Amino acid sequence: MEDALVVNLERPGGGLFMPLFVKLATSRGLDGRLREEIRSRLRKEYTPRHVPDAIVQVPDIPVTLTGKKMEVPIRRILLGAPPEAAANRDAMANPGSLEAYVSFAKQWPTVEE
Repeated sequence: MEDALVVNLERPGGGLFMPLFVKLATSRGLDGRLREEIRSRLRKEYTPRHVPDAIVQVPDIPVTLTGKKMEVPIRRILLGAPPEAAANRDAMANPGSLEAYVSFAKQWPTVEE
């Protein structure tokens, strides 16, 4: 794994949903074996509470021009805010990275693993 971003979201109607977005360092795809490896490591090195509800491969993790991960704008996008209202693309090192999160936002309330 090259980079990752976790976001804690409230589900419509209550409850929480915590997806982990991962950018893989190699051309290896995110399969069941790698998902379980990630979950197992998080459970072992942290606690079961740190194990995400879903692990989603993305092409890139959005960052500012100074390299700070953009967790809050991603949370806003996942909760339905338009990307132009959630993040200033001019302040991003990789503005195209938002597209994967916009796509995921359209389906996340129904995502389960």
